[in-house]
Amino acid sequence: MWVFVLLLCGLKAGASRVARLAYGVLSRRKAAEEGAARLARVLSALDLTALGVGSTLGVGVYVLAGDVAKNYAGPAVILSFLLAAVASVFAGLCYAEFGARVPKAGSAYVYSYVCVGEFIAFIIGWNLILEYIIGAASVVKALSEYLDSLTNKAISTHLEAAMPIDTPHLAKYPDIFAFSVIMAFSVALAFGVKESTKFNNFCTGVNLCVVLFVIISGSFKADTKNWRIPAEEVPKSEHKDFGTGGFAPYGLAGIIKGAAVCFYGFIGFDCVATAGEEARRPQKSIPFAVVASLLVVFLAYCGVSSVLTLMVPYYMQDEKAPFPFVYDQLGWPWAKYAVSVGAICALCSSLLGAVFPLPRIIYAMSSDGLLFRFMGQVSERFQTPLIGTMIAGLFTGTLAMIFRLEQLIHMMSIGTLLAYSMVASCVLLLRYEYSQPAHRGQGPLQWSARAALRQLVNADRHALPTKLSSLTVSVLVTLYGIWCFVMMSSINQYGDAILEGHVGAVAMLAVGTILVVVTLVAISRQPVSDKKLAFSVPLVPWLPGISILINVYLMLNLDYMTWLRFAVWIAAGLLIYITYGAWHSSERKRKNDTVPMADLHSDSQTALLNNGLTHALG
Repeated sequence: MWVFVLLLCGLKAGASRVARLAYGVLSRRKAAEEGAARLARVLSALDLTALGVGSTLGVGVYVLAGDVAKNYAGPAVILSFLLAAVASVFAGLCYAEFGARVPKAGSAYVYSYVCVGEFIAFIIGWNLILEYIIGAASVVKALSEYLDSLTNKAISTHLEAAMPIDTPHLAKYPDIFAFSVIMAFSVALAFGVKESTKFNNFCTGVNLCVVLFVIISGSFKADTKNWRIPAEEVPKSEHKDFGTGGFAPYGLAGIIKGAAVCFYGFIGFDCVATAGEEARRPQKSIPFAVVASLLVVFLAYCGVSSVLTLMVPYYMQDEKAPFPFVYDQLGWPWAKYAVSVGAICALCSSLLGAVFPLPRIIYAMSSDGLLFRFMGQVSERFQTPLIGTMIAGLFTGTLAMIFRLEQLIHMMSIGTLLAYSMVASCVLLLRYEYSQPAHRGQGPLQWSARAALRQLVNADRHALPTKLSSLTVSVLVTLYGIWCFVMMSSINQYGDAILEGHVGAVAMLAVGTILVVVTLVAISRQPVSDKKLAFSVPLVPWLPGISILINVYLMLNLDYMTWLRFAVWIAAGLLIYITYGAWHSSERKRKNDTVPMADLHSDSQTALLNNGLTHALG
């Protein structure tokens, strides 16, 4: 009997130790400030702002306004862009705070490593790699097809005749031009960041000049009647409903749907945060660049959409190429060439903005040991992650060469939205974080149901975070993500039923809304950390909370194939982490150098128990 007891105790101790070790691996965190920057600090606030504007204000500025105006919002496309800009600013402010907190290369990957733990950080970093690869491949493919159309299909005709590919799941021919452009950009980035940013500044400047030309030239042909079209003048069609005319022909629902589409036009500013180790004064320049780039992009979108809908009625817009169509209607065919120059420069800037962050993410993960170390080696001469940059360029160029543009575009921005949500969550967790040096006198966490309920409203009026208040915020943030999912699922699936007043759908929305608001109120009652920051997000927890809510809604609108591809990519990443990253992690090696006394004590107990068990069985 006593042998069985000893055996049971041994199994229990072993299981407990395995669980403790697994938790330690998944939750080990990176110090917020460690080591000197290995990359060259050469980027000014202007360089970072131009990088953010260039990567965000792509060819969409010449396409997106016409598409949203015709199919979603009408002239109220301006309000759609405003809502999307506000939502993007919410996410941008969260990035700005973390850029000031953690001036390291790696963006959301480093932020989540500092705040949440290694495992979640790896998942976020792995997602960002996918998004930047697909983004860069999509942009260079679009550039190739745009130039091909300007040359009357000369490039595609020659390559398809010389090297045809007869596979249904691949492109009709290997796009050598797209591959060459990606490799040229990768080489330029590998051999000098400052020189590459000068080229980006030039392309961004030309793009902004063309946007100004479009706004100014369009204002001469603006007619406010196009914002006040009577319902009887709106054309009727069996295939398309053009709404009721006026400023918002599709109503409030159309404006919100348009905002969801416009939101993707603001994605790209987060590449600024990946340059934390290359910015001269990251604590100030990164927050400034994030906010400034979003403001410039919003003004550009707002101006372009205004003149576009004032020149031509919204139902006559061309979704694919609105400005060439409008200039043809006005008898200004020469203006199309100015738009073409702007579009090419916009694509070049977007390409640099997509290629630039990718090797920085790989460098950060490789430096931490979560990816293969050789990929993070920094060139002593050029002070750039040379090998990682070239590998990223080779992989991206290969995808652009053999896949069609539609297949690349179908990979939506699920990783980016997930990263936005994680950064906003991290802002909440760190703002209410318990700081050990400031509370050395506190003992171990004393938990009880009564104490937890009192802490929900901070009944004891703690001025500074405690272990219990920090744990309370962690639980509340987790629950908040679940309530956001419930609330946004009800809107996504039962939106029409809610508008019609169906009791079940309205009740589900009401319950989700109440839970969301109550959770944010409970978080706002908790004591705030007194740590001084160079930049901090205002209106915490409301602003990060709204950002999470918007991101969850947009993720729920993605199609199931996107989620399926996402699952496959995650499975590949988990295989790498389990077989390599978890064992070669720099944090694991650092913690193994100093074994805590509690673990030594636990190890001694386990050893004694094992010896006793061995003796008994012997």
